[in-house]
Amino acid sequence: MVQSLVCGLDLGGTKLLGLVADPAGDQPVALSKVLAPRGPDAVVDGLVALATDLCERAAAAGDGTVVAVGLGAPGLVDRTGTLRYGPNIAGVVEVPFAQLLSERLGLPVVVENDATCAAWAEHERGAARGANHSLTVTLGTGIGAGMTVKGETLRGAHGYAGEAGHMVVDPHGPRCPCGRRGCWERYASGSGLGWLAREAALAGLASRMVELAGGDPEAVRGEQVTAAAVEGDAQALAVLEKFGWWVALGLANLVNILDSEIVVIGGGLAEAGDLLLNPIRAAYGELVMGANYREPVPIVQAQLGERAGAWGAALLAAART
Repeated sequence: MVQSLVCGLDLGGTKLLGLVADPAGDQPVALSKVLAPRGPDAVVDGLVALATDLCERAAAAGDGTVVAVGLGAPGLVDRTGTLRYGPNIAGVVEVPFAQLLSERLGLPVVVENDATCAAWAEHERGAARGANHSLTVTLGTGIGAGMTVKGETLRGAHGYAGEAGHMVVDPHGPRCPCGRRGCWERYASGSGLGWLAREAALAGLASRMVELAGGDPEAVRGEQVTAAAVEGDAQALAVLEKFGWWVALGLANLVNILDSEIVVIGGGLAEAGDLLLNPIRAAYGELVMGANYREPVPIVQAQLGERAGAWGAALLAAART
């Protein structure tokens, strides 16, 4: 009997990551990551090429046959599998990914928001396993959020639930790629961490970070903050403390609304571990409503790393086709 496999794809601003897996397994049978092309046609071509390569590798190894494909895409993904708008992927709007990929691959295709996919993967295979009401927040170039409610993904009326990065936390704040000012992700994403670090550098409060950036205060990015913090640099730790407050502000708002039982922090910034999580936890306790009168909500690191979006897309494809 030929084993039925699923392919999961994760579309990011800088990379495409894909895997093929047995829906009941814990490890992919094929995995690949490539640079993300630019423009809608090139993105579709890149996704088709990646999925085709993964499916062929799984078949050649005798692992089974891929019967469905899932895609996690950043932005507003409607219930037809169309990416209506993705502010962090220039020019990729109103793209019917489910239809286009299905026609080219000859397989059923499920498309969801990438953070929703990551949240489902953490719920099924990772840090939120066993939690019926979970919140997963991915901190990368931007911010994504996925929620489970009563053990199911929260998609909203049109499929757009989870765009927490575009909560406005400061209407007079910096301009966001979405066109508004002061969105949460301007302060609490990877780009937000870099912005806070450059502010500190220009104020003369980031000497080690500037040194790691080659001596140019304008070149300081989040990578230099975490690298200096690992060394124990007090100025870098101060930047992370301020950054953690901004992350916690958004988390507190979300928990106030959703009453989640666990918060999972994923995305590239989560690799900093407790250097990032401890300031978030400390600030969260001061920001959430009624902290002394409600059950504690663990804030934990995601377990699936950069594979979470692709894993979740594969699992959702398996469940919905």
